[in-house]
Amino acid sequence: MVSRPRPRPRATEIAGVALILLSAACFGSGALLANAAFDAGMAPLPVLFWRFLGAAVTAWLFTLVSPAGRASLAGLQPRRAGTLLFLGTVYVGNGWAFVASLALLPVSLVAMVVYLHPVFVAVGASLLGTGPRGSRAWVALGVAMAGLVLSVGGVPAGVEPDPLGLFLAILCPLIYSGWILLAARLTGDRRGSAPGEGATTTGASVATALMMSATAVAFGAIVLLSGGSIAPADVPADAWPALIGFGAASGIAVQSFYAGVRRIGGARAAIVSAVEQVYTIILAILLLGEAVTAVQVVGCALVIGGIVLAESAGAGGRARRAEASAAESG
Repeated sequence: MVSRPRPRPRATEIAGVALILLSAACFGSGALLANAAFDAGMAPLPVLFWRFLGAAVTAWLFTLVSPAGRASLAGLQPRRAGTLLFLGTVYVGNGWAFVASLALLPVSLVAMVVYLHPVFVAVGASLLGTGPRGSRAWVALGVAMAGLVLSVGGVPAGVEPDPLGLFLAILCPLIYSGWILLAARLTGDRRGSAPGEGATTTGASVATALMMSATAVAFGAIVLLSGGSIAPADVPADAWPALIGFGAASGIAVQSFYAGVRRIGGARAAIVSAVEQVYTIILAILLLGEAVTAVQVVGCALVIGGIVLAESAGAGGRARRAEASAAESG
């Protein structure tokens, strides 16, 4: 008999989508906070170090002030801790490739390539047996991706993309997709089971604290080996508000993403997280007074439409699984 994942409670799925939307909002805020740190005189690598150090501190605070977080930390197995630290080192590659590609390519082109990660996640999850189910889910993915391409505003005319920059830009979503799939499997997103079903649960704050600690240590080593400094005294005073905000936003973003993946799975989480680009554009308009084109408006609408379509596809799948479960139990 074919094993079917038991249908998840609707409240659990709503909570999962809400957590991914919170994660997207925090990640989207990070781009503006990073630019503020750059404007204050910070170099990219030190910004990444302080970002992930702040994210680790934020996650450790969540862990220590929460009874559930302390209980999860106390019950953490060494093997699980090692896996989470490994995921943190994987995240280094994503951050480094993104910063390095920005030095060689226009921001719009990098954004267009980086935000292809939902496609890579969907394909990878399908190979693992946990990908989008049904044609509507794949159509939703295509609609959302088309919207992302339009929302970044296009590539400046006459630009000849640097081959190394393109390689690094493609490497970034590939690494990030691998991180999402590994994190999803860690939360129990496997063939024949619902996300979180049968998993040895580690609290999201504990998982984030360990992952971001590993990422911060790795970036600190990279900064020092490249001749830079991680001393607080070398940070411009004007950069501290942006760095603190960037770190806190990143800690909340990773923590909520990890918790959301546990509830709805990696493939759905990647599609919903496409709204991050829309959020960034809205913030840029409201806070920086940037102009928005009609093409970008259409792109944002397509992204939102793709997410709604994906969730409606998920609702249909839930109904069919519930009926199948009822028939088997009957």
